Amino acid sequence: MAEHSSMTMQTSGLAAGKDLRDAWRRHGVVLTLLWLGLFLGYRDTALGMQAIWERSETFAHAYLVLPISCWLVWRQRAALAFIRPTGWWPALLGLGAGGLLWLLGELGAFNALTQYAFVIMLVSAVLAALGPAVGWAIAFPLAFLFFAVPAGEVAMPQLMTWTADFTVAALRLSGLPVYREGLNFVIPSGNWSVVEACSGVRYLIASVMVGTLFAYLNYRSLRRRLLFVLVALLLPVLANWVRAYLIVMLGHLSGNELATGADHLIYGWVFFGVVMFAMFMIGARWSEPELPALPQAARAAAALAGSASRIWWVAALSAALIAAAPLWLRAQERGLPVVHLQTPTADGPAWETHKLDASEWSPTDPGADGRLHLRYSREQRDVGLYMAFYASQRAEHKLISSVNTLVRSEDPQWTLEQRQLVPLRAAASDLQALRADVAPRLQGHGRGNAESMVLLQLYWVNGAWTAEARRAQWWLVRDRLLGRSDLGATVVVYARSAEGQRDVTQQQLNAFLVQHLPALERSLGRAVEGRP
Repeated sequence: MAEHSSMTMQTSGLAAGKDLRDAWRRHGVVLTLLWLGLFLGYRDTALGMQAIWERSETFAHAYLVLPISCWLVWRQRAALAFIRPTGWWPALLGLGAGGLLWLLGELGAFNALTQYAFVIMLVSAVLAALGPAVGWAIAFPLAFLFFAVPAGEVAMPQLMTWTADFTVAALRLSGLPVYREGLNFVIPSGNWSVVEACSGVRYLIASVMVGTLFAYLNYRSLRRRLLFVLVALLLPVLANWVRAYLIVMLGHLSGNELATGADHLIYGWVFFGVVMFAMFMIGARWSEPELPALPQAARAAAALAGSASRIWWVAALSAALIAAAPLWLRAQERGLPVVHLQTPTADGPAWETHKLDASEWSPTDPGADGRLHLRYSREQRDVGLYMAFYASQRAEHKLISSVNTLVRSEDPQWTLEQRQLVPLRAAASDLQALRADVAPRLQGHGRGNAESMVLLQLYWVNGAWTAEARRAQWWLVRDRLLGRSDLGATVVVYARSAEGQRDVTQQQLNAFLVQHLPALERSLGRAVEGRP
């Protein structure tokens, strides 16, 4: 009798094991198909992420994110062996929300939003195909996938400013006289500039990713994990400030023989490596022992077995949600029109127009579909006008983009000092313009005899004006959702200004812009061939 009971239990166990393996095969096939559909339907987004990894050293570490996530899942194989996968319909909400965010990002040409939405859909597909118990067991590997999104450079201007503030303050505390102008400063031994490579954003992004992984692997309490991630966030910022100060001092004390060329970057990475090594060595002293392979919460969830039929209707709805956004966007696609910008000629006092050659200062708008750059002159006054027109917002051709700048950080002649919103007097009562003050790069121990420039910038979106980039971007998304065109342009007027005369120059530019605003509207409104 006992032998018969033992054989019955063994047979039951074998049957349960076979049933569990069959469930994993079935749900694994569904997950594979859903991920394949995501990578095919959203391939431009995936390839766009990979292209940024390849061309930007800041995000080269992202190549490791997916392999690390897979390895972290493999570490959980003992826990996963006890869990029965099940189709989970609430994850459809994540797929739907991800698809909507992706669509909004595409309509507004906001790459970071489309890429985050893509990862949200990848994670949601896992939850839909495998269920909450599996999702809980591999929660961190799934969350780690978000480090693949190449985002974070938006913090670069602020990081550069903080680095310059700390470096100048530390140099003055060291007894060195410093003349500062924006992100440029002069000490007795030479000129220095805080450029993009000095912002520390590379150190910051790499430190947060590696620090988060370290905290997950070495700590068990949420408090310790969050504390270590906070240290990994703050330490590289502080270390970069010290690094910048030490490099300037090293160059100064060596007569500019050291830390002024390629070794500048080498010293920076060596210093960062030493700081990170010290952070991990200290953090390892408070490591906590590993928890059991299968937490109690996962054991309880493992008992919830879904029916085999549920996965198929969850898979069908998931596939429909994955396909919806790309299909809708494709149905809205239009052919690119021919762009022709006419010279704006205003009523009132006449201005002579002159075309400018490539050697003149110009904003950076690499994706514009059409450009017009002119110089207006009257009564010994010169005003520059620059227009960049976008007939359609696409990945590499969009009105609002981090690559569209008034002055490149590495520009050898000019540097951007400050930007502020100013009222556009005599125009619409609530219309403002973005004023930017641009100064020449420091030469010797001062700026020399070169004049600075004052710029006024506006964005035009389907006949509406604004000085705020985010508002212009929202208008573009709104118009596409309403079935309208997504025409957009940036308009910049500028003039040279003597020292102490910038406000007077702004008033002159204000008058010029107000006078030419109707002519600018006509030129932009007729820029697309075939429009009346």
